[in-house]
Amino acid sequence: MATLSTTSVKLDSAMKERLHRLASARRRSPHWVMREAIGQYVEREEKREQLRQDALAAWADYQINGLHVTAKEADGWLAKLEAGKRAVIPKCHD
Repeated sequence: MATLSTTSVKLDSAMKERLHRLASARRRSPHWVMREAIGQYVEREEKREQLRQDALAAWADYQINGLHVTAKEADGWLAKLEAGKRAVIPKCHD
């Protein structure tokens, strides 16, 4: 089980009121709403950062070997997958 610690968050009065209204409407505590919001934000931003890191790694790899798939090739492959068809991944080329 994770150890919990207390962290303060300073909110202006308007945001605090919005938070309390939302918590009341959801029948949750303001604390629960804040934890949920922070959790969702961190998860989304971790995914965004991983995508950025993957893109940087792909760019570095491309700069080394020049291999790539064109947008047209990738779009065609993805369209087949989206339509539920079996599709072979396009081969990288110079």
